[in-house]
Amino acid sequence: MSLIYIKQARQADLPMIMPIINQAKAQLKADGSPQWQDGYPDEAALTQDISAQQCWLLMVGNEVAGTATMIVGNDANYAEIENGAWQNVTDSYATIHRIAIGGQFGGQHLSHYFFSDLISQAYAQGVRNFRIDTHELNKRMQAVVTSFGYQYRGKIYVDEPAENHEDNARRAYELNL
Repeated sequence: MSLIYIKQARQADLPMIMPIINQAKAQLKADGSPQWQDGYPDEAALTQDISAQQCWLLMVGNEVAGTATMIVGNDANYAEIENGAWQNVTDSYATIHRIAIGGQFGGQHLSHYFFSDLISQAYAQGVRNFRIDTHELNKRMQAVVTSFGYQYRGKIYVDEPAENHEDNARRAYELNL
């Protein structure tokens, strides 16, 4: 088996990241989800993530198998939560966004490696509170986050472009270590 690890993305990695994002968009569309169907995330968003040193790559050997953005700090989308509440509202938290695994790596449970490594990276920086959100129709992501012990906390709304306000609704999860 090839070595599996994460590393921070560089601008030169963008041509390997975008096909993974586009495959994820196509999979979400096939699942009937409106998530990521209005152009977001695009190269500009990922370029900003890379510049801020928040974009991470999952590597299998020398191949880019996945991408994710991890932000340590407050996320404006999480300021208001409906039908629930955050358990930890005092400590800083890390949020994982824009996570996708390349199609040729599907079915290998690599998202579990990716989550574990991302959480470990933030934990080493002193972060003990983690948040994530996903669309109601993204059952794959819901299964992954709950398998890691994330707890459903309520509904938030993201500021992604959408024709229908409810298309911006996301299931919000939290993990406290």
